[in-house]
Formats: sequence, structure tokens, C-alpha cells
Amino acid sequence: MAVPSADSLLVIRTACAAQTRQVAGALADVVDDGDLIVLAGDLGAGKTCFTQGLGAGLGIDDRITSPTFTLANRYSGRLVLHHLDVYRLDDLSETLDLDLPELLESGVTVIEWGEQIAPVLPGHLTVRLLLGDGDDDRVIRFEAESTSWGHRLGPVAELVGRLDPC
Repeated sequence: MAVPSADSLLVIRTACAAQTRQVAGALADVVDDGDLIVLAGDLGAGKTCFTQGLGAGLGIDDRITSPTFTLANRYSGRLVLHHLDVYRLDDLSETLDLDLPELLESGVTVIEWGEQIAPVLPGHLTVRLLLGDGDDDRVIRFEAESTSWGHRLGPVAELVGRLDPC
């Protein structure tokens, strides 16, 4: 179910991991080269699951796993997917090692726990994944941190209106 919110462009509730992946797959239809997506929210709420759905939507066949210990993974599909996890970074200065400006030149960059480094990030879309009331329920909040995202989320809301049952 998709609903508007005062502090988000779009709020979607899912009832299982498959629906969370489906929402991300819908987002894959509207991403472009140079897009930056920050995944934030509760521990265990599905940040990597969301990235798997985005990757599937981009036509990536490789198994997408959390880059918690490697910091960054790269996958090829319709667009290159740069998947980063900054959970283990202790200081903003460590983001220099990620070479974000180069990553943002092509493909889509997804940063798990990216809210920790938000002050050094250019315009982006924050996708906040929160635990819902049930074991598999999730609340997914899309928050635009740049004007380029506002007009692109309409198709995501429309596609989500047809989520597969769990």
C-alpha cells in the first residue's frame, strides 16, 4: 500500500521480503546513470533485500550480498550497480577511500547506512526501511534529498499498487 506523507515523498508498506524486493524492482525502472540512493533505517529491516530487488530490476543475475566487510561490491546489468556499506566507518574522512565522485560518474550507487555520511553526499534519494508491526512487515519511506527525484517516484507508487501477495 502506498500513501503520501508530510515528511516523505512516498511511504509504502510491505508484508514480506518478496514485496520489498518488488518495490525496489519498480524503482529500478526509473533510476539513471549517476543516481545515488542512501538506504537507512532499522537493523535487519531489509537494506540488502532492497538492493537485491533493485539489482534484479536492473537485470543483474549475480547474487547480491551485503558488502559489510568488503565495503563495496560492483554488479553489471542495464546499469552498473555500486553497492556500498558504510556501517563500519568510524569517521567521515574515511569516505575519501570510497572514491564516491568516481562511482557517481556512471551507474547507480546504493549506500547502506548512508545517513552516517550524509553531510558529504551530493543530492540523493533516501530510502528508509523500518520494521513494521508483524515479523515480515516493513515500512519503506522514500525521501528526496534532491529535486530530481520528485517527479520520478510517481511510477513507483503506481507499480506498487499491484504488489504480489506474500
